[in-house]
Amino acid sequence: MENHLSASCLDSLPSTQVCSTECSSIDFGFHVSDDKDVLDGLLSQDHGELCQRVLCLEKKVQQQEDEIICLKSALADVIRRLGQVEATKAQSSSALPSKPNFRGTPTRRAEKAYSSPLDNAHITPNKRPTTPTHRSAASPRTNTPSKKWSSMSNSLDSSTLHRDGSRDPEWRAAQLKEEGYVKIYLRGRAINLYAPTSVENVDVTSVADPPSEKLQLEWVYGYRGRDCRSNLYYLSTGEIIYFAAAAVVLHNVEENTQRHYLGHTDDVKCLAIHPDQVRVATGQVAGHDQKEGKRKAGKKDIPDADKDHWPHVRIWDTMNLNTLHVIGIGDFDKAVSCLSFSRLDGGNQLVVVDDANDHVMSVWDLSKSHPKKITETKSSTEPVLAAEFHPLEKGNIITCGKGQISFWTLEGGSLAKKTGIFDKHDKPKFVLCVAFAENGDVISGDSNGNIFIWPKGNNRISKAIEGVHEGGIFSVCVMKDGTLLSGGGKDRKIVQFDSSYTKTGVETEIPENFGGVRMLNQGKGGMVLVGTTRNCILQGTVDLQLNPIVQGHMDELWGLASHPSQHQFMTSGSDKQVHMWDSMSRSVVWSKELSDPAHSCSFYPDASVVAIGTETGRWLVLDCETHEIVTSHTDGNEQIECALYSPDGKYLALGSRDNHIYIYEVTEGGKKYSRIGKCSGHSSFVTHLDWSTDGVYLCSNSGDYEVLYWKVPACKQETSISAVRDLEWATGNCTLTFNAAGVWPEGADGTDVNNVCRSNNKKILASADDFGKVNLYQYPCCQPKAKKHVYKGHSSHVTNVSFLFDDSRLLSTGGRDMSIMQWQVV
Repeated sequence: MENHLSASCLDSLPSTQVCSTECSSIDFGFHVSDDKDVLDGLLSQDHGELCQRVLCLEKKVQQQEDEIICLKSALADVIRRLGQVEATKAQSSSALPSKPNFRGTPTRRAEKAYSSPLDNAHITPNKRPTTPTHRSAASPRTNTPSKKWSSMSNSLDSSTLHRDGSRDPEWRAAQLKEEGYVKIYLRGRAINLYAPTSVENVDVTSVADPPSEKLQLEWVYGYRGRDCRSNLYYLSTGEIIYFAAAAVVLHNVEENTQRHYLGHTDDVKCLAIHPDQVRVATGQVAGHDQKEGKRKAGKKDIPDADKDHWPHVRIWDTMNLNTLHVIGIGDFDKAVSCLSFSRLDGGNQLVVVDDANDHVMSVWDLSKSHPKKITETKSSTEPVLAAEFHPLEKGNIITCGKGQISFWTLEGGSLAKKTGIFDKHDKPKFVLCVAFAENGDVISGDSNGNIFIWPKGNNRISKAIEGVHEGGIFSVCVMKDGTLLSGGGKDRKIVQFDSSYTKTGVETEIPENFGGVRMLNQGKGGMVLVGTTRNCILQGTVDLQLNPIVQGHMDELWGLASHPSQHQFMTSGSDKQVHMWDSMSRSVVWSKELSDPAHSCSFYPDASVVAIGTETGRWLVLDCETHEIVTSHTDGNEQIECALYSPDGKYLALGSRDNHIYIYEVTEGGKKYSRIGKCSGHSSFVTHLDWSTDGVYLCSNSGDYEVLYWKVPACKQETSISAVRDLEWATGNCTLTFNAAGVWPEGADGTDVNNVCRSNNKKILASADDFGKVNLYQYPCCQPKAKKHVYKGHSSHVTNVSFLFDDSRLLSTGGRDMSIMQWQVV
């Protein structure tokens, strides 16, 4: 769970620990301001390795101080438990354990020391009248409150057994009347998930079947224009093709339909169209489990199961979406940054540049049934942004990037390089794009806003058009009628030139809310396609109007809420944008820009207003009709992790990263809010909330795997087992409950499941995990190793999932892939 970081121990930790915790909140998807001269994520490439080193150092610091945190947490837990024992020692009734036993702090992608949290689940049944002979001799207990919680020493012993995998799941005889729970272990911590009293037995040896329902990807909202180029084309089928996350989208604008190629396992980084307009090549970055390429292992060292997670290129058919070839596994480092088909020989060759330190360029022969690498060479130590075969000169390849434009010749199985000479012209910091005129001239656009013309077969400039744009030129495109279009990233302008490179006087400026130009391409007829730096796609004509056909978020995305009675949903992200979407028209209904980055959202029961939590501790309420702010409040100065209205709309609960849950009374139809209390008891940030159907009880999870219950409006912790175990819950958002115990995967460290959502008909349960997958289970899902349906498409951690009000569709949001995926339930 990349976005979640515990803030519970900051005040008590050593300064080094505080530093480590703060470092882990850095957004390593490095943002480049619109005022920079590149604006497109190039600095992210320059600093990528540095960020990885920081992460490694952070993990080492975390491991070194793990024991300190364990001792502090354990001591606090013991003190609290002793106080509760003294307060209740005269009572015979049992109480809910308010805190799991600690053995470390949750960290993202920590080393998995355990085989599975549920492989070794300890399940204790509800008490039924039995004779003493039915008790387990393996774990004798006395009927005392202290034994009921399991002392720290006992929990450490049992977690060690589970870590070693020496104890299989078993249903054990009851010792206390109120007991009946599944005990799971996450990073060595025991979490008791209490079953309803109606559950008398759980057969842990059986495996629950997957649900009969399945998911089918219907729509992908978003486009990766913020930091990728050469990613938008028009196909002969009438579809436009682009990518978002790990999905390649074929979008028919007129019919409002999409098809999706889902062969990739992580971020798609580049796209090339074969001259036959049928075949497509797409390159991806390293998968979640692999960050390097051949420099770490040879091809023979790569297990078959891991090959799809290495950087590679897929060549596939756009008609039937079948994969034709997979090339480069073990040959590329980190990512495939750019690629291109040859033109003169009918696309029999493919040039690929990877993201290694030396940006290795390789050429592949595609004429045979099995593609073969012809040659490779180190192209540059600086980033390479584009590589293109010349359309009129066989074997000629042009590359451009940071401080360079190079002209390559493929002869005799080797590549010869000539560097572009700028003569009297200022050498730009970046050559950002290239295109080819009908006569074979190479046209380049650079970060100084200049266009240079390089004659066919020459590496010297023949003509310079300076000052075309203020800031960088991110794309140049030669249209079918011979005119040239240039697109500016900073000034957001599109300027038209005739075939002799003279301005025609026709230009347009893209509205600021759509961002600057990322990619220009020929659309249907005389129309132009424009991809923008704010992850939008526009279509139209330069002299008339450009209309949005794709919109999306442009920063990390966590907030997701489904409309309670319509086929609509809302998203809110770190880009300060709030979008209301319609799942039937697959478009934005309305948008609102906030002053703070947003993180969570929740609809009022009648959907007249929506509450939005931000990353600054501020939360606000928007009127869904006027889109104006109804009210605004601030609770603490840390992120509002989750927000949820009670089923009757009487209360609003806000879970904060400051470890508290703030409760507000709601009146006047969602227009007036009065704080009535604060639920204090969690020792880490609040991650999930669920209301009981009567709106009296609240269940909460936290970053250190606590499961607590609260009574509202008193805002007091409910510690009685019998008071909460048979409650009916209006929602199913908490990842740590008895009915969701089976969603934790093998080797889970507690951060691997970011969110769950129960369908409204209570038949299926969806989970969002840290591996880019959406998973579908039967509900309830309380058995170890429950079978599931797994769906890929996201490339980053999936941050949230939500069913529409009628369960016809499931929505999922990606974190750093910034995409929203709409799945039809079939």
